[in-house]
Amino acid sequence: MREFTLPDVGEGVTEGDLLAWQVSVGDRVTEDQVVARVETDKAAVDVPSPVDGRVHELHADPGDVVPVGDVLVTFAVDGEDEEAAGTDSVDATDDGEATAGDGEAAADEESAPGGRVFAPPSARQLARELGVDIGAVDGSGPGGRVTEADVRAAADGQGDDGQDDGGLKSAVTRIDDDENGDREADDGLTSVVSAVDDDGATGAGADGQQGGAAGGPKPAGRDRTLATPATRRVSRELDVALDDVPAVEERDGEAYVTEAAVREYAEAQQRAQAADAAELAAGAGDQARRDGPDARERREPYRGVRKTIGEAMERSKFTAPHVTHHDTADVTELVRARERLKPRAEEQGVNLTYLPFVLKAVIAALKEHPVLNTALDEDSDEIVYKNYYDIGVATATDAGLMVPVVEAVDGKGLLPIASEIADLTAAARDRSIARDQLRGSTFTVTNFGAIGGEYATPIINYPETAILGLGEIKKRPVVVERDGADGTDDPDAGGVSGEVVPRHVLTLSLSIDHRVVDGADAARFVNTLVEYLEDPTLLLLE
Repeated sequence: MREFTLPDVGEGVTEGDLLAWQVSVGDRVTEDQVVARVETDKAAVDVPSPVDGRVHELHADPGDVVPVGDVLVTFAVDGEDEEAAGTDSVDATDDGEATAGDGEAAADEESAPGGRVFAPPSARQLARELGVDIGAVDGSGPGGRVTEADVRAAADGQGDDGQDDGGLKSAVTRIDDDENGDREADDGLTSVVSAVDDDGATGAGADGQQGGAAGGPKPAGRDRTLATPATRRVSRELDVALDDVPAVEERDGEAYVTEAAVREYAEAQQRAQAADAAELAAGAGDQARRDGPDARERREPYRGVRKTIGEAMERSKFTAPHVTHHDTADVTELVRARERLKPRAEEQGVNLTYLPFVLKAVIAALKEHPVLNTALDEDSDEIVYKNYYDIGVATATDAGLMVPVVEAVDGKGLLPIASEIADLTAAARDRSIARDQLRGSTFTVTNFGAIGGEYATPIINYPETAILGLGEIKKRPVVVERDGADGTDDPDAGGVSGEVVPRHVLTLSLSIDHRVVDGADAARFVNTLVEYLEDPTLLLLE
């Protein structure tokens, strides 16, 4: 068998959230075949098989958090396990019985659970350390899940030989010798020590525990009990441990139990068990009301990519003093330019959105105002000016906001930028994007207007020093200056000229790290950006 541990699926990753298995126990796999999908704090990744063989055991369930280095799956490896099977094969003896070749294979087979064992990796690891067969442990967690406490309890219940002491099969008949040496039963009564299992009746209750249900009659917990054979027969029929039944009297220092006492104890146990069942059913009903379609609340784990995004935003917000500058741009000419170019782009299989135009305008503005294309190195107390332009494009996904990076935007045309944005955002949404494609940006653009909205206060993609938020392009009333007959603005004695006409307007929200970027720098950057957005032909000069 080959135990395959969760590999280091990314720099700095210490654990992964198992999203789904792509294989089942017994499936054949080939090397590099995807066996599981795991979410780290960076992204979701596929975990491939390292060998050719068969899936022997899956060590985690979807939703479990598996630390790097913990066993994820056990494979029966082609070649290796056939050789092992030849060594540990079962041979026929002369009398027709079968014995294991060296005993180890049989022991492994006994320890392997017949069905799926539900246990987190930590419980499995503890079971291996304590030498406990996890397949034989009764789980007390939800759905029968085996917890660490269950494993420890099982380990505490094992004797020196690894067997449960409660399984002792021994009996002592209480018969005394009289003066003549004849063996007579004391008062005609025969008793046994309660460790005799009698199919589980005299040593323990039907549930394998000493005593009754919670809230039921308190078990006596004796080591020896006197009772008639008829009483013992009734105790077996009712699954009652004689040692737990309160004694009716004592005879020669030994507790004596009658048939009536056994029946009374059994009835009390049944009443307590019925009460426990009713309470459990009520609890299940409450749980169903909490988790069902009519539930008032629903909870889901805060971890993985969602937690990483939250921690990054928290760090940014509480590290960099945010200031947001708002403005508007009349992008009517930009809308017209896109409408003219869109059919040409579609002929080349590209969906031309407004975002490539915005990114090109951002690059032009960053070149004029380089303080916004910076990062603050707090360790060295230096402002790092970036002479390259890798723009992050914030993308909404099911796991939260991811920021794929379009590299070297200044050296690419509109169509290559549009195509790359489409590919990166699609990869981010289906969780197939590489980690390297989510880092290294120098400036970020977030387009919340695609969902709806005008202004926002976007959080800086730390350690960058600025982020631009785009609102929705809407038609709004705008005052447009009238041209005179000679082509100049028509003068007006009162200083008022122009007319109100509907125009396409884009709202802008620029958040800056006020430790590095001043408010005046932000205003000048936005003014330059508006120039390029209002007259996109200026981009031809870049």
